[in-house]
Amino acid sequence: MMKGLIGGFRDDLAVDLGTANTLVYVPGKGVVLDEPSVVAIRARNGVREVIAVGAKAKIMLGRAPDGIETIRPMRDGVIADFVAAEEMLRQFIKRAKRTMGFLRPRILVCVPASSTPVERRAIYESTLSAGARRAMLIEEPIAAALGAELPVHEPKGSMVVDIGGGTTDIAVMALGGVLKAISIRCAGNAMDEAIVRYVRRHHNLLVGDSNAERIKVEAGAAVPQINGKAVDVFIRGRDTRRGVPTEVVLKPADIAQALSSPIETIAEAIQRTLEQLPPEIAADIIDRGICLTGGGALLEKLDVDLQRRTGVRFFLAPNPLQSVVLGCGKVLESQGEYEEFLIRPA
Repeated sequence: MMKGLIGGFRDDLAVDLGTANTLVYVPGKGVVLDEPSVVAIRARNGVREVIAVGAKAKIMLGRAPDGIETIRPMRDGVIADFVAAEEMLRQFIKRAKRTMGFLRPRILVCVPASSTPVERRAIYESTLSAGARRAMLIEEPIAAALGAELPVHEPKGSMVVDIGGGTTDIAVMALGGVLKAISIRCAGNAMDEAIVRYVRRHHNLLVGDSNAERIKVEAGAAVPQINGKAVDVFIRGRDTRRGVPTEVVLKPADIAQALSSPIETIAEAIQRTLEQLPPEIAADIIDRGICLTGGGALLEKLDVDLQRRTGVRFFLAPNPLQSVVLGCGKVLESQGEYEEFLIRPA
């Protein structure tokens, strides 16, 4: 059924529709768009109007006045607000098309490995409604493995862990097939929320998710002692006892302690996956190590901490942030070589 669908994909699009960011890849041009998955909506007389998407909308998070709502239409890798997601995707496609000469593109979109048939159908339908001539789906960890240049067609097993914004996707592949693919709803956003909870519990300070994300990016680390990055972080928010703005200092050990719980959840999922593998494949993984992709993989010393928790070596993909969308682009440019990885929604 899938044969012949990929052969003519030359001016079409690959989309990594992520919880935190959306990336668009054009074959022959590379990644042409990388924007936050955020939409700003104004409600007038009961009618919702999208006034900004992407970076312009993200600036409004936590700062928008009454009447303007800033939302993330994607939650845990799937669509939470259909209208906002469709409009966001439509505008991103429109921006990508400015450098191209087609009317309605065929679009390949990533979905979490654990997404349900209903969730996959929602992404499929929203992609068509956003202006696609044909929509195709692929699981995120498979795309991440392809984008990380893992030898998925070799007999020896390869394992990838893609830590995105809403989900962590895990896949084990060999001989061009998928042996195991799962996803858990614990990733970058869960790390942000863990920082928010820690700061409130230990410092009685209320901070927003954007501030927590900044802390994670600028000074986040999986272990407290980091050479060259053991810096204190000043964080501002509202004191929950006095109700006034204040500032506290977070030590590297504070941030590592805050992130310990979500990292442990990810490590447990990896461990469960390893326990379900055939002995030969498990031996391959121990020999080759586990590839980390996604924005969450950039957390300082995450590979070291995961190795300590699981006993298996980890290594970072060449381009962690773009591995998924690059893998999608590889499928589009393959002239049908990877058709077996494509899925149709039920």
